Amino acid sequence: MRSITTFDLQYAHRFYGFKGEAQYLHGHTGTLTIEVEDSVNMGVNMVFPCNEIQKTAWNILKNFDHALILREDDPLLPAILGVYEQQGIRNGAPQNTMKGEAFKTELATAYPECRVVVTKETMTVEGMIKIVYELLKDKLNIAKITFTSGVNAATCDFTVNRTQDRCPLCGIALTTEGVCPKCGYRKK
Repeated sequence: MRSITTFDLQYAHRFYGFKGEAQYLHGHTGTLTIEVEDSVNMGVNMVFPCNEIQKTAWNILKNFDHALILREDDPLLPAILGVYEQQGIRNGAPQNTMKGEAFKTELATAYPECRVVVTKETMTVEGMIKIVYELLKDKLNIAKITFTSGVNAATCDFTVNRTQDRCPLCGIALTTEGVCPKCGYRKK
């Protein structure tokens, strides 16, 4: 069975090196849907609490919300970082309260202090799915991710090869020590 949750992301990007309208810097509202699969957890009668999926994923995904996403070879990147430096906001500002957990993978690097994500490939809906899966695959049993942005959409199914030990009282994943980080339950 699956628990499903969605996220709305506001972001700006461009397709550097492409011809047509997408080569210009522009913004989107994207909807990311994550489906988590496992057995139904007896006691709480759910696969995984959707609010816990949101908390786990949002720590990473908020890096993409109200952010600029550029490819690493885009000449706009150093120019924008230079302007941020001149304005004194490259290393953050008190108003920047949406800072997510910084990350660096083979596909993308987040700079939460300046609300920029740098990608290896052009940021498409397919690219977003690849990045999100890479970032969350060890935290959630992801069976499917769908990302819709404007008239563009993509979806990808993933094979779930494991189950997670979850708390019988609140349904969230236990730590490697068998303790629930939410309610303190200890696996016997």
